[in-house]
Amino acid sequence: MKLRNIAIIAHVDHGKTTLVDRLLQQSGSFRENQRVAERALDSNDLERERGITILAKATSLLWHDTRINIVDTPGHADFGGEVERILNMVDGALVLVDAAEGPLPQTKFVVTKALRMGLKPIVVINKVDRPDARPTEVANEVFDLFAALGASEEQLDFSILYGSAKEGWMAADPGGPKDSGMAPLFQLVLRHVAPPAVEEGPLRMLGTILEANPYLGRIVTGRIFSGSVRPNQIVKVLDRNGNLVEEGRVTKVLAFRGLERTPIEEGLAGDIVAVAGLPEATVSHTLCALEVVAPLPAQPIDPPTLAMTFRINDSPLAGTEGGKVQSRVIRERLLREAEGNVALGISESTEKDSMEVAGRGELQLGILIETMRREGFELSVSRPKVLLRRDDAGNLLEPIEEVVIDLDEGYSGVVVQKLAERKGQLVDMRASGGGRVRLIFHAPTRGLIGYHGEVLTDTRGTAVMNRLFHAYGPYRGEIVGRRNGVLISTDAGEAIAYAMWNLEDRGPMMIEPGAKVYRGMIVGEHTRGHDLEVNVLKGKKLTNIRTHAKDEAVRLTPPIQMTLEKALAYIQDDELVEVTPKSIRLRKKLLDPIERKRDERRKQPEWA
Repeated sequence: MKLRNIAIIAHVDHGKTTLVDRLLQQSGSFRENQRVAERALDSNDLERERGITILAKATSLLWHDTRINIVDTPGHADFGGEVERILNMVDGALVLVDAAEGPLPQTKFVVTKALRMGLKPIVVINKVDRPDARPTEVANEVFDLFAALGASEEQLDFSILYGSAKEGWMAADPGGPKDSGMAPLFQLVLRHVAPPAVEEGPLRMLGTILEANPYLGRIVTGRIFSGSVRPNQIVKVLDRNGNLVEEGRVTKVLAFRGLERTPIEEGLAGDIVAVAGLPEATVSHTLCALEVVAPLPAQPIDPPTLAMTFRINDSPLAGTEGGKVQSRVIRERLLREAEGNVALGISESTEKDSMEVAGRGELQLGILIETMRREGFELSVSRPKVLLRRDDAGNLLEPIEEVVIDLDEGYSGVVVQKLAERKGQLVDMRASGGGRVRLIFHAPTRGLIGYHGEVLTDTRGTAVMNRLFHAYGPYRGEIVGRRNGVLISTDAGEAIAYAMWNLEDRGPMMIEPGAKVYRGMIVGEHTRGHDLEVNVLKGKKLTNIRTHAKDEAVRLTPPIQMTLEKALAYIQDDELVEVTPKSIRLRKKLLDPIERKRDERRKQPEWA
C-alpha cells in the first residue's frame, strides 16, 4: 500500500485539530451517523477546557489506495519539545495559517524547525470565511516569513490552498469552489509529499511519543526507518549515545486506523507504529534488531528557561483533600512525567522533601501542576525563577522572549509603559487594520511572569499576546516586583465574616467567609508595603443590646479570586502556593512568625 507521513503545524487556535476532524470525516474514517466529539484528537480534559493541544497525537486515514499518517502537534512554544520530535517522523508538513491573523510567533517557531529539517511545507490559509479575512496579504506574509527564516528556493516555491476547515472545504482560490470538500488537499498531499524513504537493513525505529497504558504498560510510538517489527520479536534499545538500555520482547505492535489503534501482525519500514512490551524504552531511544550498533540521530531539545520547586504540602491542612501527599509519590510522578516530556528537567532540590522542575515556560509548568492536582496530588510550589547562565567572559545572561501583542490602538500606551517597567524593549509597531496595532517587544522572561493577566485587564480583554523564546541576552537589571505586603492569619480555624468585615480597610481579602485558614496562611493583600498579621477568626462580642444598626447584616467586598497562574505570579520568594485537588491557597514558606523574623534578620546585611 502507498504511504504518506505528514504533520500539521501552526500557531495555537488556527484550526489544526478541526482540520484533522474534517479530513477524517471526508475520508470515510467515521460512519455517516457516527457521533464524534468536536476536536476529536483533543482527548485530554485540559485540552478541551483550554481549547489548545498539549500532547502530540497521531491518526491515520485512507484516501483511495494511499494511507496517510497525520500527526497533530501542539501550538504553544512551551510544548515545543513535542513539535521537534514529531518532525523526525514525517516527510511533509501542512503549515496552517489563520486568514485574518496571519503568521504569528508560534508559526515562526515551528516553521523554523521544519525548514531546518529540509521539509517542503504545504501552506493552508484557513478561516477564509471570517469577515476580517485577508487571504492574499496573509499568503504574502507567509512567503516573507519563509524568506526571513532562510528557506531554500525549493521551499519558497510552496503549494498553497485556501479554505475553511470548519465549513469543510479547500480550494486553490480564496473564493472556492466549495463543492470539492477537502479533496484538493488530499490530492495535493499525494502529489507534493514524497513517500517515506526506506533504508535497507534490519529493524531501526526512533521513539518519538511515550505513553502509559494500564493494560499494555509502556507504549512507544515512532517511525520505522528500516526493517520491520512483529509481535514476540526480540529487540534491543539504544540511547542517543549508542549505550544499551535494555533487551526485550515486543508484546504488541499497534497501528493507527482513524481514531482507533489496532493490533497488526507486522509494522513495515516507513510506517508510524506503536510498540508495547519494553519497560525502559523512552523518547529519543532507538528500538532496533540485536545486530544494530549505531543509534538513529535524535533532534536536540531547546534548554528549559524557567524552574520552580515542587515540595510536599506540609501545611496543617495537608492530606484533607488529596490522597497523594508523600514526597516519594510526588517524586515518582515527576520522574514519570520527565520520561515522556523531554522538554522538562527534573532534579533533586537542595531543600528537604522537594524536587526542582525546569521547563520552557509558565504554561507548561502550570499544566503539569493542574494535571497533578486532578490526579489527587497535594503540593506546595515556589515562585518560578528564571534560569540564568554566563558567557565565556563571565557576563550574566538571561532568557529573552519575543512578545507579539495585538490590541486596540487606544491601549498601546499603557502596554508600552508596563513592558518598559518590566525591562521590555519595543522593536516594532505597526497598524494591523480595523483600529488595531501589533506591538513586538524583546523582553526578559523574568518580566513576563504573570503579565498575561495584567495585559488583559489593562486592555479590557481585547489584547492577544503571544510569546516565543528569542535568545539568551545580557542581564537587564532588577525588575520591581509586587509593591504590597500581605495579610497573614495568626490562628487556625474557619474565617468569620464579621472579622473579615472589620479588616476591610487593611486591604482586599483572598478568602471567602467559612474558609479554613491556618497560622502563616495568606488571607489577603495589605494596602501598605509590609506584611501584617491579622485575626480572621474573631467573632462578634455578644451583648444584651439589640438595635437595628448593630445587627445589620455584614456586607463584604468580593474577594480576589486566585487562579493557579495568578497565584504563581503573585507570590514572593518567601511564599508558596499550596495546591490541592479542591483549593489553591497562598502561604508563607515559614509558617511560624518567630522563625520568619529570624530568617529576615539572617538575610539582612550586617551594615543594615
